[in-house]
Amino acid sequence: MKKTRFALARPLRSLLAAALLPTTLTIAPLAIAGDKVVLLTSWYAQAEQGGFYQALADGLYEKEGLDVSIRMGGPQVNGMQLLVSKQADFIVNYDLQILKSVEQGLPVVAVAAPFQGDPQGLMTHADVSGLDALGGKPVLVSTSGQQTWWPWLKGKYQLADNQARPYTFNLQPFLADPQTTQQAYASSELFQAIKAGVTPNFFLFADAGYPPYGSTVVTRQDIIAEHPERVAGFVRASMEGWKRYLDDPSAGNALIKRDNPNMTDELLAWGVSTLKQYRLVTGGEAATQGIGTMTDSRWQATRDFMVEAGLLGPDAPWRNAYTTRFVQDLKVLPEAEQVGSR
Repeated sequence: MKKTRFALARPLRSLLAAALLPTTLTIAPLAIAGDKVVLLTSWYAQAEQGGFYQALADGLYEKEGLDVSIRMGGPQVNGMQLLVSKQADFIVNYDLQILKSVEQGLPVVAVAAPFQGDPQGLMTHADVSGLDALGGKPVLVSTSGQQTWWPWLKGKYQLADNQARPYTFNLQPFLADPQTTQQAYASSELFQAIKAGVTPNFFLFADAGYPPYGSTVVTRQDIIAEHPERVAGFVRASMEGWKRYLDDPSAGNALIKRDNPNMTDELLAWGVSTLKQYRLVTGGEAATQGIGTMTDSRWQATRDFMVEAGLLGPDAPWRNAYTTRFVQDLKVLPEAEQVGSR
């Protein structure tokens, strides 16, 4: 099991929880008319949305005849609800919530997967050699984690239910107790821990077989039926934007900082380096099939995990949750130096 010490700005936190719990949250309606397209991201502007911002900065959406507005998500924004209520055309979401939403009858469809693996993982102190060395150690798990990765981790490594402790997005319990481990995206927690003088290890769940994609692009069935060319153009421009962002993120980062003034150059550089290190965009099947690619086998693996963990009914129409038609022949291949190895 490989371990590393780098991180990426924090993405979504409670997507599956939002799908399982009712909510009445709304935001002001977003104007949509003609070829105008609204993309709602999963979190505040950061490197994890860099490809979309790069596509906007480089005029790639305009080249496709699209007038794209990027709106930031956040902890109080229910992207799936806003997509279904037609306040957004595309959202950045998470496979588990997409499958759960389809089971609940929502007309949503994943059309591309910019991240070939979920950035979620576990942060430990330096003495932990791998995910198979967690026996008896407290694991700080958020409410959403209890409904996503914890059932997978617990089952794979025979962990006990009483090892799970509440995680409130405060690093102090981890910093104060050398026995404690905690959830972390290849994300801000690692960056913050290192800034606090700790040298943690980080183990990416995707490296150990956790099946979901990350930052999946989702739209509605009616948009695909009525405007397939719009979907194709958006996906094509976005995936090219991701390729360009990894090559030179300066234009995309300028727009990220415009939308999120709290984002620093240091954290953006950290985020880009982590995208490259983990090959989140360019690894796996994307290396040969193109950025954004999705496969039936990966979606089935996620479905099978959810059913086994009791997160999804065995009769859920999981194949309705995605389509590969917009990425299967796209072939936005990453540059050789972007693919790399680790």
